[in-house]
This record gives sequence, C-alpha cells and structure tokens, in this order.
Amino acid sequence: MPDKKQLLKNGWNHFQTITEHKCLVMKECFKVGLYKQGLLHDLSKYTPEEFRTGVLYFQGNRSPNAAEKEKMGYSGAWLHHKGRNKHHYEYWIDLPADKTQGLRGMKMPVQYVVEMFMDRVAASKIYAKKDYTDSHPLNYYKKSRKYMTIHPDSRKLLERLLVMLSRYGEERTFAYIKNVVLSGKYKYELNE
Repeated sequence: MPDKKQLLKNGWNHFQTITEHKCLVMKECFKVGLYKQGLLHDLSKYTPEEFRTGVLYFQGNRSPNAAEKEKMGYSGAWLHHKGRNKHHYEYWIDLPADKTQGLRGMKMPVQYVVEMFMDRVAASKIYAKKDYTDSHPLNYYKKSRKYMTIHPDSRKLLERLLVMLSRYGEERTFAYIKNVVLSGKYKYELNE
C-alpha cells in the first residue's frame, strides 16, 4: 500500500483525471444535445466505493480499475460503476426471456450508446494525451471487441460512430449523431 504522501498525491491526480474526463464528456454530450446525461455522467466515480480505488491504484495512463483487477482478481469499483451508469454495455447484460440462451447483451437505448461513444472518445483523449488521433478510440475498441457481450444493434451503432470518427472526424460525426441518431431518423435495427 502506498504511504500517506503518495496516497494524497494519487487522490489529487485521480480527482483531476476523472474531473477532466467528466468535463470533456459533458462538453461532447452538450454538442449533440444530451444535456442531462452530460451533467450526470460518471458522478459515481466521486463516491467512496469508486474513488478509493482511484487513490490506491492511480497510474495516470490507464484506469485504476484495471490495476485493482490485476491485484484482486476483480474490481469492486468497476462493479459499482457499471451497475450505476447506463452508458456501459455491461449495465445491459441480462438473461433474456428464454433463459436457456444464457446471459446476453440487451439492446441499449440510442442515447446511452451515444454517451458510451463520447465516453470512449474522452477516455482516449485523456489517456493518449498529445498522441490522440480520431482513430484512437476505434483502435482501442478493436482490441477488446471480441470479448464484449453487447447487443448486435448496440454494437453496430457504436462501431458505425467509431468508424465515422476515424474517417471523417468529430465535427461530421457529432453532426450525424445530433441530426440523425438522436433525432429519431436512425433505424435502430440490424437490417436497416
């Protein structure tokens, strides 16, 4: 366990990191009209259950939850976080009506897929810092794609947004989100 001085330093650095991330997601959500989600995004990170992990495992270049998982075999902070934040696909994992199918990703409302996209963009900017490019969120996603238990429709929309960002940049992608996805013009089904 880090000494008291290191814990204070970690606490301050973690606070700055999560606040910078939260403000960035808020700004991006506001650009597409998700005002309430922008304001409420990741507030649970400031609770003792989640903040403590940030203090103990802060590294600055990745989530402290990953370090906690490596040490403990699980992350209590992550379990707390994903159970309270609808922009995480893990929040939507459940048994379908036919329980013999096992756990499945349930279809996420589009506004939470958009917030998940904004969360990924902001996290990439925070952790990649000056090395960030609009391809970074897509490349990071590709590393874990095959392990994700997410509804096919939600996956399709997330991937569409990540690819669009990589190819065309933020301005065009955010305009598409605001004018098509969140306006009700986007057909949220597999065979569009």
